[in-house]
Amino acid sequence: MNDIKKMVTDDKEKFYNYMNLKLTGLICEEPDWLANLSNASALLWLLLDEINWVGFYLYKNGELVLGPFQGKPACTHIAIGNGVCGTAARDLETQVVKDVHLFPGHIACDAASQSEIVVPIVHEGKLMGVLDIDSPIKERFNEADAKGLQKFVDTLNKYMDWSKIV
Repeated sequence: MNDIKKMVTDDKEKFYNYMNLKLTGLICEEPDWLANLSNASALLWLLLDEINWVGFYLYKNGELVLGPFQGKPACTHIAIGNGVCGTAARDLETQVVKDVHLFPGHIACDAASQSEIVVPIVHEGKLMGVLDIDSPIKERFNEADAKGLQKFVDTLNKYMDWSKIV
């Protein structure tokens, strides 16, 4: 595990490639969406340093609804356009927030969170949900994380059958 943690600080691209290989191994032959998103959140929780929450919000009935996650209990419903998750969902753009206290309308589910990254999950042109990661460290996330986590979402899209989510 120490070698992997060293990889994070030394070469984020190499780290995210490693993590995507692990994700592929976990989900490539599993058809169940719940199992796959649960394992994906557990993998991120296990491998990412300095985070205090990681999980998915799924797009249902015009809003984001809490999905599989790791961390403290979280908000269960987020309106599109509200907070970092709702903004990422509305704009279909990754949000890298270096200081959540400076983000207008930030939703504080965990007072310990200082920074956040949210990657929209878009499959075949449709919003499926978002990947949300919080950190108790300001400026924890950067463009290298955004790029690596986009690849993570791309891997999910490659193997997930989003039509099964109800």
